[in-house]
Amino acid sequence: MTHTVDVVVIGGGQAGLAAAYHLRRVGGLDFAVLDAQPTPGGAWRHTWDSLRLFSPAAYSSLPGRLMPPQQGETYPDAAHVVDYLTDYEQRYGLPVHRPVRVRAVRPDDRHLRVETDSGTWRARAVVSATGTWSRPFVPAVPGRDTFRGRQLHTVEYEGPGAFAGLRVVVVGGGNSGAQVAADLAYGTELTWVTQRPARFLADDIDGRVLFDHATARRRALDEGSDDTGGVASLGDIVAVPPVREARDAGLLKAQPMFTRLTRTGVEWADGTKADADVIIWCTGFRPALSHLAPLGLRGPRGHIPTRGTEAVGEPRLHLLGYGDWTGPASATLIGVGRPAREAAHAIATLLR
Repeated sequence: MTHTVDVVVIGGGQAGLAAAYHLRRVGGLDFAVLDAQPTPGGAWRHTWDSLRLFSPAAYSSLPGRLMPPQQGETYPDAAHVVDYLTDYEQRYGLPVHRPVRVRAVRPDDRHLRVETDSGTWRARAVVSATGTWSRPFVPAVPGRDTFRGRQLHTVEYEGPGAFAGLRVVVVGGGNSGAQVAADLAYGTELTWVTQRPARFLADDIDGRVLFDHATARRRALDEGSDDTGGVASLGDIVAVPPVREARDAGLLKAQPMFTRLTRTGVEWADGTKADADVIIWCTGFRPALSHLAPLGLRGPRGHIPTRGTEAVGEPRLHLLGYGDWTGPASATLIGVGRPAREAAHAIATLLR
């Protein structure tokens, strides 16, 4: 079966929903959102229970609809975000088709052909909003294949219960690494390892400030001014309450990165060793772009060169929500709205 529409949005998580909202707002465009997940919520449905947003609910909202506060919580958990995204999708009657897994996007004369596991869609423009969650990254550390214990990535972490009493090494100095380490600090023999010394942001800094800094940096770069450093100039870790509590209790003391894994644990350059039952890699993600490979647009570091959200080599394609290279803070709830609006308006102008 082949469907023909003006715009296909690939991905029904926060970025895809923001794009759909603004495509509806510009009016006059027939569009569809294709989501590989069986239910709403995007990647938030697959995170661990104790994960917290970096900002209060009101500052973690998609365009047009404030996230309601979560009772008893300043920083909402993942389940609250899933409920919010489910309500958002239903409130605006967004045309989400699921589960539909996109296999490839190819040129097709005046259209782009979107091939899926349940048919083909022909579109005059495509918004790719597949995020990064499906592409976890684990560094190629020597000895990784020899370690006899369990190894898992952030995407597989469900909570501290399965690790009680075990010797656990958590690798990663970002927010996920700090939150997972804080989660495990009380019931395990924890070793927290970071590439560089852990940098906690001031306790009064959360996602609101980070978004403002990311936006100011992008504006400065666009105007040819000096690089302000953006979020990276402030630190790496937002001190949400669980992280703050573990840090203040002296339970979050980061060790430098080890040089290799052994059969029974990890080893540092000076020969120091630590035994481990489990290693949890909180080492980030890469953009999920394999469906766009037939377009031949990939550039350095696996990214597709963009001008704003528009792919430089294919103006009918927009990329949204993968990181700052597709809009300041566009991988966040609060940050994706502005580049989503710009993408929708650019598509409307192109098609009209």
